[in-house]
Amino acid sequence: MKTAWKASLPRRGQRREQRKQEPMTTLSLNRPGARTSRPDGEGSVQVELDARFDSGAAKVFAVYGKGGIGKSTTSSNLSVAFSKLGKRVLQIGCDPKHDSTFTLTKRLAPTVIDVLESVEFHSEELRAEDFVFEGYNGVMCVEAGGPPAGTGCGGYVVGQTVKLLKEHRLLEDTDVVIFDVLGDVVCGGFASPLQHAERGVIVTANDFDSIFAMNRIVSAIQAKAKNYDVRLGGVIANRSAATDEIDRYNDATGLKRLAHFPDLDVIRRSRLKKSTLFEMDSTPELEAVQQEYLQLAAKLWAGTDPLDAIPMKDRDIFDFLGFD
Repeated sequence: MKTAWKASLPRRGQRREQRKQEPMTTLSLNRPGARTSRPDGEGSVQVELDARFDSGAAKVFAVYGKGGIGKSTTSSNLSVAFSKLGKRVLQIGCDPKHDSTFTLTKRLAPTVIDVLESVEFHSEELRAEDFVFEGYNGVMCVEAGGPPAGTGCGGYVVGQTVKLLKEHRLLEDTDVVIFDVLGDVVCGGFASPLQHAERGVIVTANDFDSIFAMNRIVSAIQAKAKNYDVRLGGVIANRSAATDEIDRYNDATGLKRLAHFPDLDVIRRSRLKKSTLFEMDSTPELEAVQQEYLQLAAKLWAGTDPLDAIPMKDRDIFDFLGFD
């Protein structure tokens, strides 16, 4: 753990009194007809987090995409790329499988829910090293985890994770925060990282299912953009030899491609070796991929223009994609 982070941590015994004076993460349901200060769309049922839990000066990115598209691989290698540029990086895995950061830490790290349960949810008993783990090249890693299958709310888990990070002042010593979020946006809970993010980034492949899912994610990000600071940042083409279908969809909706990562076997092997691409034996094709990640990190750090993309209706995109 970095010295600067450790130095700022209160002792466990000091946390109880501090906790009484600190704001709590709050949840509210935005149901039709209910009064709420920050609605997330007509008819929505959304998790609303306490606005005081902001990210400070850190640049915050939320990475979304169809399940299995390679979001964790992309997020972890992007985190390393940011660290190679000299940035202090925190990656937060937002998936009950808690497998976002294992190529960085070489382990399945305990989740925030795991460690909270171990102290009967008395967060004042925790220290940062109980739930923050240092990975490759100094990237700090957190696995939010989630409630048991079929129960609870993923948004609440993300809220508790952000609350702990703020309590331990970890965001104050961070330049970049990357939320790696599971699958398609199926509920307001797993859309909650967008309430903290500056840019939403979508990982997709050059196929029907991935682009169809991307279209729904565009809708979710645009819904959050009505009331929060998050904006669409762009698209990362992954596991694809070509990008013609992605580019055609982008042109039709107002999106832009930020990077392109081909479907290389070295990427598959890196996951099996529990390593990032920056740790694998060098080859010309791997060096090209590493350079693409470094360029992507530099582009995101410099700032991307917000994209005012307009998603298609489901039936429209069904007709749009895949027909000669």
